[in-house]
Amino acid sequence: MIRTMHAADLDTLLQIWLDGNRQAHAFVPATYWEQHLPLLRVALPAAQVYVYEDAAGIQGFLGLQGDYIAGLFVRAAAQGRGIGTQLLKHAKATHPHLTLSVYEKNKRARAFYVREGFRYGPPQTTDGETEYSMTWAAP
Repeated sequence: MIRTMHAADLDTLLQIWLDGNRQAHAFVPATYWEQHLPLLRVALPAAQVYVYEDAAGIQGFLGLQGDYIAGLFVRAAAQGRGIGTQLLKHAKATHPHLTLSVYEKNKRARAFYVREGFRYGPPQTTDGETEYSMTWAAP
């Protein structure tokens, strides 16, 4: 089921975020993500966060800052089950326009977003890595 974030979810979401970034962005030193945990601890409660939870617990989440998808993360063991697609569908139902940034080297995420109807914007360089801005608009 998809629901909004509760304050008690924070530590679980931070761990999913950290694990997901380490997995999807092996080209970025793990210390980069670890150093950003305190910032995320403040940012997550301030964002609009949708959580996917099943009988086994929280499996993933999507965080929005306005129409910007600040992150979409699914536990490694739960990937490939449509959880990310369901979270994104939920966000699309409430936002007629969405944007996000994705690393060029994160081919799996880029393919996912293209499948979901996102279009590439111009590349930019952040901390020496190329990222793409991507947008989606309701038909």
